[in-house]
Amino acid sequence: MLTRRLQSLLKPLSNPHLRLMATESTHPQLSKSQNPPSRITPIDQSVLLRVCTILYQQQNSPDSRLHSSLSSSASSINPEFFLQVCNTFPYLWRPIYRFFLYTQKLPHFIHNSLTFNKMLDVFGKSRNIDVFWETCQEMGKLGLVNDKTFRIALRTLASARELKKCVEFFHLMNGFGLGYKLETLNKVVDSLCKDKLVEEAKFVTFKLKEWVKPNGVTYKWLIWGFCDVGDLIEASKIWNLMVDEGFEPDVEVVETMMESLLRTNKYDEAMKVFQMMRAKRMDDLGLSSYRLVIKWMCNRGKIEQANGVFEEMCQRGIQADNLTLASIIYGLIARGRIREAYRIAEGIEKPDISVYHGLIKGLLRLRKASEATQVFREMIKRECEPIMHTYIMLLQGHLGKRGRKGHDPLVNFDTIFVGGLIKAGKRLEATKYVERTMKGGMEVPRFDYNKFLHYYSNEEGVVMFEEVGKKLREVGLFDLADILERYGQKMATRDRRRDRVQ
Repeated sequence: MLTRRLQSLLKPLSNPHLRLMATESTHPQLSKSQNPPSRITPIDQSVLLRVCTILYQQQNSPDSRLHSSLSSSASSINPEFFLQVCNTFPYLWRPIYRFFLYTQKLPHFIHNSLTFNKMLDVFGKSRNIDVFWETCQEMGKLGLVNDKTFRIALRTLASARELKKCVEFFHLMNGFGLGYKLETLNKVVDSLCKDKLVEEAKFVTFKLKEWVKPNGVTYKWLIWGFCDVGDLIEASKIWNLMVDEGFEPDVEVVETMMESLLRTNKYDEAMKVFQMMRAKRMDDLGLSSYRLVIKWMCNRGKIEQANGVFEEMCQRGIQADNLTLASIIYGLIARGRIREAYRIAEGIEKPDISVYHGLIKGLLRLRKASEATQVFREMIKRECEPIMHTYIMLLQGHLGKRGRKGHDPLVNFDTIFVGGLIKAGKRLEATKYVERTMKGGMEVPRFDYNKFLHYYSNEEGVVMFEEVGKKLREVGLFDLADILERYGQKMATRDRRRDRVQ
């Protein structure tokens, strides 16, 4: 049973591309101008399986027994072999730690930063902070600590809420001669914020302020992190602190703050930030800033204000991209100005999917599902391939967000849905759905078009969509039939596509 389990874990390692990547990465000291070793020795999978089996079965055995078993099973072990063992036990610290102790006694085995970082990552994921901390000290003594070590260490300690050790790690590495570096701090803050550990990143930044003074980049990542987790109050505090210390927020920070304010429906505050940029730093405003503002104005129906911002952008010589024009098109259609929207769309030399989505979304908002389907057909003629979101929008436009209920039993949504549940053997769910529908006291859950399309994205779904398309045509629903048949054709295998083209 154990052997089969290890074989399944080791199966991806048989890929020669993975072996190549692992082998090349064990030589971090090579510069770009140097060539990697001309001959790459592949890992013997049978030997790797035996070693991993021994490590798992004898992880609690005495050193003498374990080392004897390993010596008889593996004649030569290199850093790449060690990495493959770590990949086999990504969350078990003991087998990796015992194997590390064994490799230290081998005369020709030398660990490098890559093997230590990999081992450190395993210890961190297994939440063994004591062994993790000992390994960090060992790496510092050997001078093998790099920026990746800092990222792994701070992520592990911050996730375990070992905040004092987060700060202590910087002091520890300084004791080993690495020194306090602002670049390293910024990389750590960036990594923590992307892992949504922004409070921990803030703690480390301010506790180290005496030794490493943060700069605009540090504050930028903290603002981005707090905006990402939805804490606009803390993001505003960091913003004010950054300004007080003499750092000017760059365009990325401004756009991050504006987008977060708009996402939380604080439209007026977002516009104040934008007006501040227009008044004091007009030259810094680029296409991305204008696109963000125009998009949200159009979504809120403020098409006149959006046109004003758009004209200002054009007067400054900034050429609009398709995403910006798509927002304008949607805003115009949503206000009933369909002809103007079509005029803009026809003037675009190379329309992409964003332009067609703007047209479709706007037409569906006006309940013009048939016209939206015509745009869908035109989109296919222009060789612009629809995506899943395109089909979901169109299906919701024709069937409604909860599904369509018609007089004809062939297209009665409730009949199809309940019948499908019964065929799938889910009678209890079908009964509950019928009870809720009959009583009307509870809201019927929405039909998940995304799951529906995903479940039938196979050869069986191709046949099903063809049959459904035929039935829909029988009752005159040609638009819906075209949408489903097209999706079925898209999901066809390569053989079916080849036959269809011929």
